[in-house]
Amino acid sequence: MAVTYVDHMGSDLAVVNAARASFAQVSEELSDKDVGLIGFLMRERHASPFEHASMTVFVDAPIGVAREWMRHRTQSFNEFSTRYAKVGEPTFYVPPPEALRTQVGKPGAYHFEPLDEAQAEAVREKFEAAYRASLDAYHELLEQGVARELARNVLPLGMHTRFYATANLRNWLNFLSLRTAENALKEIRDEAAQVEALIEQHFPHSYRFWVEYGRGSL
Repeated sequence: MAVTYVDHMGSDLAVVNAARASFAQVSEELSDKDVGLIGFLMRERHASPFEHASMTVFVDAPIGVAREWMRHRTQSFNEFSTRYAKVGEPTFYVPPPEALRTQVGKPGAYHFEPLDEAQAEAVREKFEAAYRASLDAYHELLEQGVARELARNVLPLGMHTRFYATANLRNWLNFLSLRTAENALKEIRDEAAQVEALIEQHFPHSYRFWVEYGRGSL
């Protein structure tokens, strides 16, 4: 699973200039006063200026994790299509031993506990066997002339997909507020951490104040 930087538009300076638009003021370079303004905007949750900077990433993730991403309808997505393109030698998600876990409790009130080490290798083997069987079935269906858009239905949620995701800075921070939370799916937390590193790199002042003021949604 990986998140790769593609492009970004704007910077912390774009946030400042959007905020100052009502006064017809523009900063050419970021000053200490401008940095203070970013802090004020974040503290008071004046969110709209953070919508004038954006970032695009390329995501490689299991289909099940991708669907967690795509619940964020404030992002724009373009995904690899198994309807149009034949799946060759895909990557399948076999959880590493440390990610194997059991679910304890009732829906809405459950927690996870590590899987017994003695079971871990057998569980991983079951994942691998199921993936091999589904991929074999897929290729056999194609050989029999079944349309790709139908044959793909035998492929599992654990198969990796790839997609572009673009959002403005405000909505990336909202994404992080949810997907880095302790109760988020572990696998999307791992990818959200990669997004967070990119946000810190390209929008350092906005990121710093977001963390300082509680990592919440805007």
